[in-house]
Amino acid sequence: MTQNTENPEENVGAIAQSPVIIHHQFLKDMSFENPNAPGILVRADTPPEVDVDIAIDMRKLEHPEQKHCYEVILGINATAKRQDKTMFLAEIQYGASVFINENMDEKKHHPVLFIEVPRMIFPFARQILATATQAGGYTALNIAVVNFRAMYLQRFGKKPDETSDHADNLG
Repeated sequence: MTQNTENPEENVGAIAQSPVIIHHQFLKDMSFENPNAPGILVRADTPPEVDVDIAIDMRKLEHPEQKHCYEVILGINATAKRQDKTMFLAEIQYGASVFINENMDEKKHHPVLFIEVPRMIFPFARQILATATQAGGYTALNIAVVNFRAMYLQRFGKKPDETSDHADNLG
């Protein structure tokens, strides 16, 4: 649906074109190891130590109709230990193929792909991790919401004002 800029009243109900469209979401790879079960499941005398690492990777895809097509992979690795004994190791690579609107400045693609796309697919990856840990005999591991913008700033050293424009446009 196009918007009429000459007569804004005709835009009532018009849907603005999103700057990023998730075309597919998929579980690319998953591993769950429960090396000390069932013995570790019985001993609940101390709370486990859980270490979670998150990584984001991106690559450009060739597409016959879309100029700006990318694959974004959100990797989550979780390890739980109790008294130096491994309870479980879980690794998930959750992906999305996305199209970025051709009207978006190409300088904004990088932060969109490393901040906004992971933010959108994170709940799905988190649910898979929670289900896997529960199926392994543990309480579902529900990791906290991640600040992907802070991760981006730490990884790429961009200044906050260099990444703020795209967030305002994505809602």
